[in-house]
Amino acid sequence: MANSALELVGLILTLAGLIGAAASTGMPMWRVTAFIGENIIVFETRFEGLWMNCYRQANIRMQCKVYDSLLALPPDLQAARGLMCCSLALGGIGLLISMVGLQCTSCIHNNDRAKRLVLIIAGSLVLMACICVIIPVSWTGHVIIRDFYNPLLIDAQRRELGEALYIGWVASAFFFAGGCIFICCNLQSEEKGPARYVYSRNSDYMAYPQPLQPQQMVLLPQTQPQFQPMLSRHPSTVYSYSSRHPSERGWQISEH
Repeated sequence: MANSALELVGLILTLAGLIGAAASTGMPMWRVTAFIGENIIVFETRFEGLWMNCYRQANIRMQCKVYDSLLALPPDLQAARGLMCCSLALGGIGLLISMVGLQCTSCIHNNDRAKRLVLIIAGSLVLMACICVIIPVSWTGHVIIRDFYNPLLIDAQRRELGEALYIGWVASAFFFAGGCIFICCNLQSEEKGPARYVYSRNSDYMAYPQPLQPQQMVLLPQTQPQFQPMLSRHPSTVYSYSSRHPSERGWQISEH
């Protein structure tokens, strides 16, 4: 029951991470104009994203233009495009696979080990999606901070961290939490096995690797019981017993 609740929590976290990664990929707010120094023109804001750049005037009207060439973009944006698309694909596949392995679903009948294996695979895909999100977001943030403190650039060329970067960091955290829940819960269940009895070294018992199989019963031939003389405290009046040598009384009778 506890594992089932944790699996649902991991599913919700993975779904939230997938939605955040999709929003971060499509938003143009990766780089935002920095209003510093003598730049007092605040009614015009410029946004730069993975697919387009936009201008917004007086917080009312926004105009966007798609990039004409991929090769004209800086290296961080070029890598960010591919990695963010990979993160969406891995997160979506991991989410679908995790639905198959949940305990509350009936996709796999009477095979708990297969369900655990499916969830471990789904958790691995979700963690890979987390890595694919955090690399481009952190790389772009590093470039923005480096250019901000570059003395060779003028104030109009400096940019600040946009909302899409923060959403990407939060989405990677959701992916990481969901993937860890899928893997850790099922690894604990896999390690729990049947109870085993361990004997000390001084004991005469031996542990067999396999359970003993019942053997076929063999009927042994029965031998006739041998009569043995019984000792008694009272003397017996019968003194005749079989002997190999004839007695003297027998010789006398035969003579008469």
